[in-house]
Amino acid sequence: MMNKIKTKNKHVIRRLLLLLLLLSAWLCLGWADSWEGIRAAAGNVNAISADFVQEKHLPILAKPLVSNGRFVYRRPDSLRWEYFSPVKSILLMIDGKARRFVQSEQGLVEDVGARMQAMRFVMPEIGGWLSGRFEDNPMFDARLEENGRIVLIPKDEGMARFIQRIELHLSERPGVIQQVLIFEGEKAYTRMQFTDIQVNPVIEDRLFREVQ
Repeated sequence: MMNKIKTKNKHVIRRLLLLLLLLSAWLCLGWADSWEGIRAAAGNVNAISADFVQEKHLPILAKPLVSNGRFVYRRPDSLRWEYFSPVKSILLMIDGKARRFVQSEQGLVEDVGARMQAMRFVMPEIGGWLSGRFEDNPMFDARLEENGRIVLIPKDEGMARFIQRIELHLSERPGVIQQVLIFEGEKAYTRMQFTDIQVNPVIEDRLFREVQ
């Protein structure tokens, strides 16, 4: 039972880290070649939204596992991260409080178990991620490379066992991430690509409170 809980926590922490990395990088409206420029640009965005396609590649799979969804974020701490398929799930955050719902035979059911415990582990890191301070985070060594790429290497040996590195590929369009790659092994990785990107849209509170 404990091994199952640890495995669930591992996957949730990986997903939440990806989420926080995405939000912090999306805040960079003016493309910069320095950490100082990235941090300075982080204050220019009040809200963002985008559709995404997530691909999970594993050596044992002939085809990747594909998920589709959309996220909406509004400063300072409101978020809706929703998967439409293959299994519907919704993460809602508002006023610093988080709730997660997963599709079941009874409809969307709130998750109050191990996954939410893992989420509380990551939540304190939000402020640092959203300020664009990649290089100051104690969890990763960050490199800002040429051709619009940020590379993050886990410092903790425990985390490095299930995340080797994370790459953020920036678009030529200022303020847009083209794709994110999480490398979990030699041939195991997760890719996330984005479309229909909107910066500073008007967002109603109900999107962060209602599951429908």
